[in-house]
Amino acid sequence: MNIFSFTAEFGSEEECRLHFKQERDTQGVFCKKCGCNDHYWLKNKWSYQCKACKFRTSLRSGTIMENSNLSFLIWYRTMFLMSVTKKGFSAKDIQRQLGLKRYEPVWSMVHKLRKSIAKSGERYTLEGMIEMDEGYFTVASTDIEKSQAKRGRGAAGEKNVAVMAKSVILEDIETGKKSSQAGYFKAKVLNTHSSKEIDDTIESSLDKRTIVFSNKSTSYVDISDYVELHVTEKSSEQTTKDTLKWVRILISNAKITLLCNYHKIKGNYLQLYLNAFVYKVNRRYFGEKLFDRVVIASINGV
Repeated sequence: MNIFSFTAEFGSEEECRLHFKQERDTQGVFCKKCGCNDHYWLKNKWSYQCKACKFRTSLRSGTIMENSNLSFLIWYRTMFLMSVTKKGFSAKDIQRQLGLKRYEPVWSMVHKLRKSIAKSGERYTLEGMIEMDEGYFTVASTDIEKSQAKRGRGAAGEKNVAVMAKSVILEDIETGKKSSQAGYFKAKVLNTHSSKEIDDTIESSLDKRTIVFSNKSTSYVDISDYVELHVTEKSSEQTTKDTLKWVRILISNAKITLLCNYHKIKGNYLQLYLNAFVYKVNRRYFGEKLFDRVVIASINGV
């Protein structure tokens, strides 16, 4: 969706509210009091009323917009900006684009959207042939953290991230030449270098019917207990180029995007930024439908 088609469809507060209601009707509304999902719509109140207990639910209630004083139009413009490009916008850039005076409400809104996107990504697991590797991402650190941290693995200013990529093998019928195509991705910030955390990441991210390709890291010794097959190769330039091709491409692209757009990110927020990046990569063929997916995530991501 380009800016002209967005403005034509969502040029007013009324149009944004009506679209949000339409999407929420599709997703379903559940009563906070009794759990019933059958409601009347009270047009003059812009609220749902439970048919069972008569409890009222506002259009924002139960979504990430609840308790927000920002208009639907501002929320929709933010969702558009976050979904319109592969690289995305920082909260400061969005504040400038929206012409808002205060930064804090914009920062809160953007992070709520990133959290809703994260919950959407947690609902699925990868299966098939999976590439797995780790990469170090630069994060902001204080002078005290720098002075107390060790060198090498776990140094201040770096966060270790496990990345998994579904690799689909393709074969040219005429030539018989094989190649691979990238499927879905997952990224998880790791707090330690222990095999236990890797095992937990594998268990929550991958289906048991999975073949995992990785290097021979000592942290990966128990992966075979959680998947169908674990294939390891010694780290080399050829391994990076062939066996771990897509996972290395994602790590490289994510590092460039986060560094260029957001500079140094605080470590405790890195997962949110990665979630937003991976969310768009996984839906790279959605086109204009990506905006609608972000709206749906804002409804269900509480």
